[in-house]
Amino acid sequence: MLPVLFALGAALSNALATVLQRKAALTVPKSEGLRVGLILDLLRRPVWLVGIVAVITAGVCQAVALATGPITVVQPLFVLELPLALVIAAALLQGRLSRTGWLAVATVVVGLGVVLFAASPAGNRTQVPMTHWIPAVAVCVAAIAALVVAALRRPEGRGRAACFGLATAISYAMTAALMKTSMHTLDDGGITAFFTTWQTYGFALFGVCALFFLENAMQSGPLVASQPALTLGDACVSLALGITVYAEYVRTGWWLVPQLLGAALIAAGVLALSRLPLARALASEEKEQPGEGTADAGTPAP
Repeated sequence: MLPVLFALGAALSNALATVLQRKAALTVPKSEGLRVGLILDLLRRPVWLVGIVAVITAGVCQAVALATGPITVVQPLFVLELPLALVIAAALLQGRLSRTGWLAVATVVVGLGVVLFAASPAGNRTQVPMTHWIPAVAVCVAAIAALVVAALRRPEGRGRAACFGLATAISYAMTAALMKTSMHTLDDGGITAFFTTWQTYGFALFGVCALFFLENAMQSGPLVASQPALTLGDACVSLALGITVYAEYVRTGWWLVPQLLGAALIAAGVLALSRLPLARALASEEKEQPGEGTADAGTPAP
């Protein structure tokens, strides 16, 4: 239960950070271009500083979760980040989730529960040989490069946003996989070993790339295109890395049927949530505050 609790804490902290940073952004002067004083303005907003603390807390919780449990358990739990963010936003940003929104939240939660119960992931290897890392990193880097090229060849819209969203998902999954080894290195060899292992710099690099691709995904098209690719892609790629790199295992055979059913429920719930005006407001796709025009969060804004 320890990795599950810390993974849930990380998802909750990330969700809280998203809402608080959005709330802070709504209180600073807007500008059409880059503004040097933006960070200074945000630094004077306590709510933004609390959001930064939430980001740091999420990172620590994820690190502990990966150090104590299988990646095939920890990473899928992050699909709860979007539902949690919307629930928090409804409370803090004066929005409201309709029955449709709450049904979508419940669908994601039930789907995740079905997947984890049916898959029953197990195994927690602490060290991975280079013969496992080399093909995994090569395949993921090639996939990211192909998705970025495909995105750049497309005009702004759903296709471009989905490609960047999937590139973000692969980057997040690789960040988690490398972080897991780094945390075990820290536990076994101390801080010196942590800063001398290549996985530490690898997860930092993939993490920066993930943030860059995420920003491009948000700017390239609607959330309804990028969020499902990001949420489901992260879980699926993490599952693949856990099995192939860390030798973790999940139940197969007829257990695949409820696993696919649960995945379908998650996909349907995430898709429904990403269509909500409140979700688009968090992604800065709407000019008004989330409390405006969200009386029925189950109906997409025009």
